[in-house]
Amino acid sequence: MKRPHDSASRLLRAMASPVRLQVIAALQTSEKNVSALLEEIDSTQPNMSQHLRMLHRAGILKRRRDGANIYYSIADGQIGSICRGVCAHMS
Repeated sequence: MKRPHDSASRLLRAMASPVRLQVIAALQTSEKNVSALLEEIDSTQPNMSQHLRMLHRAGILKRRRDGANIYYSIADGQIGSICRGVCAHMS
């Protein structure tokens, strides 16, 4: 039986990284590929790809392929609200 606290814990664990929170914030307005995200977020390409893969596997991001590029976007608008709420509360 799936319990809400278990799901919430998995979601929060997946978001528990400054880089992943920055990725979510960067994708609030539009989808972006890895190159565009790297222009906004201080990270290496391999590290960024690893974070994107984790966020995608957790169901936080969705992706679409366009030729050689993969574009990422927020899978659920509630995720952005959660991220903004937690970050606002901490600042």
